[in-house]
Amino acid sequence: MTLPPRTTAAAAELLDPAEQPHDVEPRLAAQIAFIAEIDRLKTVVRLSRLLADDRRENDAEHSWHLALMVLVLAEYANEPIDVARTLKLVLVHDLVEIYAGDTCLFDDVAKKDQAERESAAARRLFALLPEDQENAFHALWDEFEARRTPEARFAKAMDRLQPLLLNFGNKGGTWRTPGVTHALVRDRTSVIGEGSRELWDYTEKLLALGAQRGWIEGG
Repeated sequence: MTLPPRTTAAAAELLDPAEQPHDVEPRLAAQIAFIAEIDRLKTVVRLSRLLADDRRENDAEHSWHLALMVLVLAEYANEPIDVARTLKLVLVHDLVEIYAGDTCLFDDVAKKDQAERESAAARRLFALLPEDQENAFHALWDEFEARRTPEARFAKAMDRLQPLLLNFGNKGGTWRTPGVTHALVRDRTSVIGEGSRELWDYTEKLLALGAQRGWIEGG
C-alpha cells in the first residue's frame, strides 16, 4: 500500500501560512509546519479506554504516558539505558499513525500490511522537516521498530505494558475481544521481557489474575 506524497504546503494547512509572519527562514517554516501537522496525533483514537474517564485514549495521550513511564520505571531495564534517548523513541514511534492509523495488537488482518503502511507514513511525515531532522527522526523510528538497542527494547516494553495496565484497570478492556485468549495476550506482550525481566514477571502476574477473575479467556 503506497500513500500519496504530502507536500509541505498541504501539511501547513492546520496553521495557515497566510496568517503567519512572512519573513521567516525556510528551516523554521518547515519545522513549524511539522509541529502543526503532528497535532493530528491527538485525533488518532486507540481502542484502550482511560482509567480516569469512560472514553478511549488518543495517540498523543498514549505517547505522553509512555514518556512518564520511562522516567518512572527506567531502573527496571535489563541493561543501563540512556533515558533521554528512550524518551525520544517513545515520543516519535507513534507519529506515523497520523497517516497509517492505529493497529490493534489483536487485529491480524490489519497487521498484514502494517509495516508497509507505517513505513510509507514515516517517509511522508518526516519529509516535512529539514533534511537533518528528517534523517534523525526517521533513524529514531527505525531504531524503535528494530529493537536492536537497550533503549529501543525498553521503549517497546513500555509500549506493550501501558495498554495492558489500562485493560487490567478496565476489567479486561480489549482482552474481551472475541478470539483473544490469555495465551494470545501473553505471546504478544512477551516482548516486555526483552526490555525488563522484572516488568515481565509483573505482567504475567497481572494476566494470571485477569484470567482468574474472568476478564480474559483461558489461563
